[in-house]
Amino acid sequence: MAVETEIKFRVADVAELTERLKSAGFALETARAFESNVLYDTPDRDLRARTEILRIRSYAGRWTVTHKRLPDTGPGEDRHKHRIETETEVADGNVLAEVFQSLGLVEAFRYEKYRTEWKDGAGHCVVDETPIGNFAELEGSAEWIDEAAGRLGIDSADYITLSYGRLFDQWREQHHSDAKDLTFAAVALKA
Repeated sequence: MAVETEIKFRVADVAELTERLKSAGFALETARAFESNVLYDTPDRDLRARTEILRIRSYAGRWTVTHKRLPDTGPGEDRHKHRIETETEVADGNVLAEVFQSLGLVEAFRYEKYRTEWKDGAGHCVVDETPIGNFAELEGSAEWIDEAAGRLGIDSADYITLSYGRLFDQWREQHHSDAKDLTFAAVALKA
């Protein structure tokens, strides 16, 4: 089981960050592509209560299914987000969604974004254009994240360890929105 370590940070200008990524030695891995995610849970939201997610993702022509949960023991620090991530590619996410629903799981949350992926040989930076703003994620070892953030001019005080679901909850509260999903259509209607 792989432990995923990451942080997010807000991005004011995607084009400017793109130039900083190039200057910092990052190479484009996946060009900007639309991404759609659906989280599944029990009707009583048992997975959310355990801080777990079960996700089907469609991105850049691929389908993946992912389960994330907290590590059994803490990493010893909390500046970075740590999750155990089990992920695999699937042939058709729509078929898998039917299986989940047959097992009694329900669609709990949808979120969308445009994602661009960068790499530098030791870690990844993804740039996400979401309906509630632009963010980037640095994923790799905790040491690499801090080093890469420094190369990009990101201060550790700007690290975000919240999920997009939690960021959406904050956005809904700030904007007095009753949007249920973090999709471009839902946010545009409820903003």
